[in-house]
Formats: sequence, C-alpha cells, structure tokens
Amino acid sequence: MLDLDPTAPAHAADPDAAFDRQSLSRRDFLRLSALLTGAVALPGLARAANPDDPVRIGYLPITDGAPLLIAHARQLFEAEGLKVEAPRLFRSWAQIVEAFMAGQVNVVHLLSPMTVWARYGSRFPAKVVAWNHMAGSALTVAPGIQQVKDLGGKKVGVPFWYSIHNVVLQHLLRENGLTVATKPTGALKPNEVALAVMAPADMGPALANGAIAGFIVAEPFNAAAETNGIGRILRFTGDVWRDHACCVVTMHERDLNDRPEWSQKVVNAVVKAQHWLRDHRQEGAQLLAKDGPGKYTPFPLPVLERVLVNNQELEQRYIAEGAIRHKEWKEARIDFQPYPFPSYTEQLVKLLKHTQLEGDNGFLATLDPAAVAKDLVDDRFVRKAVASVGGLKAFGLPEKYVRSETLQA
Repeated sequence: MLDLDPTAPAHAADPDAAFDRQSLSRRDFLRLSALLTGAVALPGLARAANPDDPVRIGYLPITDGAPLLIAHARQLFEAEGLKVEAPRLFRSWAQIVEAFMAGQVNVVHLLSPMTVWARYGSRFPAKVVAWNHMAGSALTVAPGIQQVKDLGGKKVGVPFWYSIHNVVLQHLLRENGLTVATKPTGALKPNEVALAVMAPADMGPALANGAIAGFIVAEPFNAAAETNGIGRILRFTGDVWRDHACCVVTMHERDLNDRPEWSQKVVNAVVKAQHWLRDHRQEGAQLLAKDGPGKYTPFPLPVLERVLVNNQELEQRYIAEGAIRHKEWKEARIDFQPYPFPSYTEQLVKLLKHTQLEGDNGFLATLDPAAVAKDLVDDRFVRKAVASVGGLKAFGLPEKYVRSETLQA
C-alpha cells in the first residue's frame, strides 16, 4: 500500500514539493494499472455508508480541483447541512485513486479518461456526477518551437496516458501529419514525436534544460513556466476542443444509490462553487493561493491570477502568437460549467480508441460511445443543482442539455 497519510498538510512550500518528483512517472502509471486491474490488494470498502458520514474530498493541488476547494473554503457543504472534513491533498493520481477505491475519500476530481479506464478497464463502480471545469490546460513549448510540426523528431511530456492532455495532443499531432512514439527505441524520425509521462513539477525544469521540447498539462504549470521565462504557450487545449471537460467530479455508485439526499447536497455545493467562481475569479485565486487562508495549493497568487482572471491584454497576445486561433469561441483559459454533456463523453470514447496508450487497453475496443455516456455518467443530481441556481443560462449556456462537439486543430 502507498502511504496515504490523512494527516498530511493540505499545502506544500513549493510546486516541486507538492508532487513527488517520481509520482506521475511511469512507475505511477504502473501502480495505477495494478490498482485498476485488481493486482494490488486493497482493504475492503467501507461498510454501507452512514447517512451522517462526512464529505471527504481528495484532490491534487492544481486548478482542476478548484470547485471542490472553493466549496470547502466558502462552507458551501455546511450550508447544505453536510459535515465535511478538511480536503486531503494527494501527490499522484495513483494515490488519489487508491484512497477513493479504499473508501478513504468519497468525492474526488479525476481526469475524465481515467474514469473510463476505472469503470470499464477495472469494473470499479465509479460514476461521474458533474464536470469540475472546462479547458484549463495548454501545450507549452521551448522558444524555438513555432508550430506543432516543429515537434517532429522531439520529445513532449504528458502527465498521464489516460488524460485529456494526451488525447488532445495526439489529435493535434495527427492533424499536423505527425505520429506518436510511446516507447522509442532509437533515433526519432522527422515525423515522430516521443511522448513521456512526467510529473508536472518536472516538466518546467525538463523544458529549461532541453530534455523535452514541450509539455502539455493542467494549469497552473503552464502559467508558472510563462512567468518563470521557461517556455511559451503554443496552443490552449480549449482552442482545439471547444469547451472540453478535463477533470470531472467522481463519486462511488454506492453513495449515489444508498445516499441520494446526501449526494444531491454534495453536488449542490459543487455547482454553487462553480457558479460563484465565474464571477469571483480574483477572490477564487486568492482563496487557492499558497498564502490564502486554506493554503490549498503551493502556487503564488500571480500564477493563479494568470489562469483564473480574464486578461484582455494577454488574450490579444495569445491571438497574435497563434496560441488562440478560434477567438470567436470566446474561450476562457479555464471555465466552469458543471453539466456533463453526453456528446462529450461519446467523443472522448471515440478519441480514446484512436489514442496510443500504454498498458492493457483492449477494453476500449468493446465500448459503445453512446452506451458509455449513459452508463458512466449519472446526471440526476447535477440537473437539479443547475436548476437551483437558475438553469444553464446561469453558466452562459442555452437552456438545452444537448450540444455538438467541435474539434479544430
């Protein structure tokens, strides 16, 4: 078992300390593979949940976890009549998944492709109950890289095989005539791009010393690379896949079935946090910063402001440099809208089938995208929660629970 110290502080002194330098490496992927194939013994899941069991949040210190953390900071769970423990910071996806599977935490944010792997690759009863955020990631490159095609013959860091980052990057590479090498054995061909799973905290230093030509990852690591003068943003993922989800709010199917009132209140709080964040981005950045009252993340306020707070001057620079090519989409660098549109899940499954992934991924071939959208996601609670804050229009959306997906490299 990994050490899942529940007393570990919910903050760290710096980004490198927030992530063990090997935590999201190949070793971590192998660890998670073992978890999701039942090769690692876990203690039995907690007994049938008591209606009074508290909310126990598990998160990684990235902006992806913002709604869960803001809901805690603003006491939105308590406002729903729930008991809640201090959020538990984990240093790798393997740790957070293990804690979730063991029942040590019951509300987590997970990479959306990871939920597909968990439910269908390992048959663990995880359910997506809402989106946690949209976009919030970017492809950051060395100064000499001017276009995606320049990555040919070079290495790029990704945070995890089952991540929206890997899915979007491989789509972008294919659209630019490049092929992917996940296990390169020799010199790369001019049209090949080697992918390496790396800890986000290792990506900036690796880019600075020339070990990689770029990386694609969640914020605020891209913003940190910018402010530290290490690299520049080549493309935002939200400018490739419009309004895509990245991390999703995930809960155990047992809780949804056995504690529907409790589950509804949990989702209510998360949706209200997202609604608040849309109009209070500066305050949100202050709450999440390392000097904030909750010390939820190890990042300084200026880095988080760069991600969360709209900046017209920066946006115009990104448009001029080509990091934003679809300005008509009016994409925020990170945005918040909780409803899990079925079309997104369907498109995700289709893309995963064409994405090179390490490990046993044969289960993907058997998945029907429409069936997964209905089975993986339980939208009962989020529909009610959205209605309680004024409907989809409160999130700047048309009042309809369907949409079409747009991918344009």
